[in-house]
Amino acid sequence: MPRLRLLLFNLMTDETDPVLGFACDWIGRLARECETIDVITMCRGAYDLPENVRVYSAGRERGLSKAARVASFYRHLLRLLAARQYDACFAHMMPLFAGLAGPFLSARRIRTVLWYTHRQRSAQLRLGLAMSWRAVSADASSFPYRTKKLRVIGHGIDSDYYSPPPPESHQEGGGTQALVVQVGRLAAIKHQATTLAAVAGTGARLALIGGVQAGASSDYERRLVEMTRELGLEERCHFAGDSSAAEVRDWYRRATVAVNMSPVGLFDKAALESMACAVPTIVGNPAFAPLLGDYADLLLTRDAEDVAGLHDRLERLFALSDEERAEIGRRLRENVLREHSLDNLTGRLVAVLRMGESPAI
Repeated sequence: MPRLRLLLFNLMTDETDPVLGFACDWIGRLARECETIDVITMCRGAYDLPENVRVYSAGRERGLSKAARVASFYRHLLRLLAARQYDACFAHMMPLFAGLAGPFLSARRIRTVLWYTHRQRSAQLRLGLAMSWRAVSADASSFPYRTKKLRVIGHGIDSDYYSPPPPESHQEGGGTQALVVQVGRLAAIKHQATTLAAVAGTGARLALIGGVQAGASSDYERRLVEMTRELGLEERCHFAGDSSAAEVRDWYRRATVAVNMSPVGLFDKAALESMACAVPTIVGNPAFAPLLGDYADLLLTRDAEDVAGLHDRLERLFALSDEERAEIGRRLRENVLREHSLDNLTGRLVAVLRMGESPAI
């Protein structure tokens, strides 16, 4: 079967970006299945992609205005459509570009597949969905509209990278002070306040990994800092700020327990990354329940604001032996590899892009 010639829309193509850097891993893996990939991105930074990938930027990194970025997008799009033939278009978290390009792609019978994983609704998303042949998402709950176009294909976790520490390394836990890690931007929707309140009643340390989203208010961060003082956590809570993928992985590998309090509608890949590192991971979103298996009662709270439930589950996990926690982590990693590995995601996505249907996860 001939390999795909793919047009790809992407929000941020920068492997150093602490939130969106993973997109470069996805593009690199897709490149193995494609003859060529032409990427039109809103913003371009540092990347090391295969030779069959070319990247064109709409210019946000150069400070272009919105109108200028739209004009730049169309210049790249029309020039590429005139020069190349494409089998499909993949819009990764870019409903705007899918909507803008829709009439031109439809005229050339190029079908667009839109990836979107967030609970936020918008006019841009409705337009992008209208202009797309299929929508794909990590979980049914992570796409905010009901549509027959939707196909669930899982997340794409690089399980070779997000992996347990080498056997000879030391993992904190057991006789040392327990370490709880939560990864995610500092925002009310991530419910770090729930974690702070739950950890306060334990003897554990807490590391909050992630900074405030660019352009967002820092009020929530200030509130979290105030909470550490109010709860007597100043000496036990570390705000790590924005961190590289390597730093995030190192935190997971040192953790006794990971926590992810993202609510329904946010099927957060950070929880899958910690599970891939074989860390017992407590979640507040029931969409993760199939991955938890026999440990669902131990690892799933009532909801993202369940302070008492989170506190209880932390204490129960701390009371286990190192070996028991390691077995939980091993089972979680197995489930993530089966359902959400980057290789599996790529296969399912390519099946959709080829105008077939993705195997069910």
